[in-house]
Amino acid sequence: MAKSYLVTGGSGFIGAALVWRLVARGDRVRVLDNLSRGNQRRLGEVVNDVEFLQADIRDASAVTRAAKGIDCVCHAAFVNGTQFFYSMPQLVLDVGIRGMLNVLDACLQHDVPELFVASSSEVYQTPPHVPTDETVPFSIPDPMNPRYSYAAGKITSEMLAINYSRTHFQRMVIFRPHNVYGPDMGWEHVVPQFVVRMNGLRRNSDGPVPFRILGSGCETRAFVYIDDFTDGLTLLLERGRHREIYNIGTDEEVTIADLAQQTAAYFGREIEIHSDPPAAGSTLRRCPNIAKLASLGYSPKIELARGLPLTARWYVENAHLAPPETSPPV
Repeated sequence: MAKSYLVTGGSGFIGAALVWRLVARGDRVRVLDNLSRGNQRRLGEVVNDVEFLQADIRDASAVTRAAKGIDCVCHAAFVNGTQFFYSMPQLVLDVGIRGMLNVLDACLQHDVPELFVASSSEVYQTPPHVPTDETVPFSIPDPMNPRYSYAAGKITSEMLAINYSRTHFQRMVIFRPHNVYGPDMGWEHVVPQFVVRMNGLRRNSDGPVPFRILGSGCETRAFVYIDDFTDGLTLLLERGRHREIYNIGTDEEVTIADLAQQTAAYFGREIEIHSDPPAAGSTLRRCPNIAKLASLGYSPKIELARGLPLTARWYVENAHLAPPETSPPV
């Protein structure tokens, strides 16, 4: 049976992928996005199949209007991108916390029965064990480091949703994405940054190309392709349990050096890695335990060796869309 969904941040990378999936299965979709970092381009032809409201998640009256007549809110509006955590931490927190409160107030005013909240692997920071399951405690190692503005916003969002759902909502589910990547994911993340840089270096002289990275290259991440991520999120919409938290990702853990080398291989080149000091607050390893979501039927299928070329091809073919410089949203 078709349901009505409000997707906040629905022209962002993750939000738009969800909108496509909801429209494809016949659901009614309303999108709220201020387009500060999202882009209607990501919605393609389905933009005509959704109701699009251009508004800021911090505008309480706009969020309240958007939630009217909705069966389920999927709240994904947030300021993402590591460079913004360092450069505009106050904006990250303002959007994160004020936005979450506005969503909760709107849901309560209109008796919205279901709420899905996008959190992040950043809430674990440096986890005590890897792969990391959903029971690992929250961590803010250094409140003076602006990087943790993002984790703090996500932790606060989780706590608000968990405690509001003690007396409200038929179903409230929190999902924690882990390094989602794919075509048109933005320009501020490690995968597109490596691709764009390698695309510019590939015509250099013969032999290994010097390639600088932050950290030693031994740092690891588990990159999940956007289609696999959306499969996991759609599964949660169908089977996720009330007041539960789920990792969405893959357990294919790779080093950043290997990511750089696979990127170079796409362009038919070899690289010579040169290490710069890591960003303050970065973590050595990150890989989710996905057993909880797997118990509902989740099984990621697209390995990095397949997903990275698909992503690189998009960035090469759409190099003209790259901003001259990436600026924080206003």
